[in-house]
Amino acid sequence: MASQPERREAALLNSELRNFTRLSEVLEPAKVLELANDYFSLAAMAITANRGKVLSVQNDMLVAAFSSAHREDFCERALKAAQDIQREFGPMADEWKSSYGLPAAVSSALHVGEAVFGMAGPIGAQQFVGFGDAVSIVDRLVHRARNGEVVFSAEFMKSLSAATVKALAAEEMPALELPRRAPVRFYGLPLEKRLDFT
Repeated sequence: MASQPERREAALLNSELRNFTRLSEVLEPAKVLELANDYFSLAAMAITANRGKVLSVQNDMLVAAFSSAHREDFCERALKAAQDIQREFGPMADEWKSSYGLPAAVSSALHVGEAVFGMAGPIGAQQFVGFGDAVSIVDRLVHRARNGEVVFSAEFMKSLSAATVKALAAEEMPALELPRRAPVRFYGLPLEKRLDFT
């Protein structure tokens, strides 16, 4: 994605680290930041490997965008990045549980739509960011994901190849209700093992 201001269609990925607040309350500050940076580095590597761009880090969440000339292409890459993050975080979560006695998980959400991209922020601390309805929807969707799940909007699902949709075996979830707009239909990938902390 170009660093110049532009309005374009993209797939948005929001990846949220769950239960990290509990870890941050019992560990030394240096260890909290070390673990957070380990997670963000893992997520950023998965995003970059799938030709995405990290937009921002907000506390325990990371937002990224994927774009190209073909919607199916960039949506498939965004999905793969989300799946890579979930898979690669597994051993890290196991290590944290073994070392610190607390579970952790990553939940991710995906949506596709138009957004404005470019540099914004206070002078001297600008970041590459995205603004628009698609960014807002993916932010809302991630809060509907259970711990360890990937969820994605029906619009995102329609953008995937038929083979990918068949392989996913995704389940439709109760629609996301938003003020002053039609409900957003979305799907989730079923978990083999559900984690019961919130």
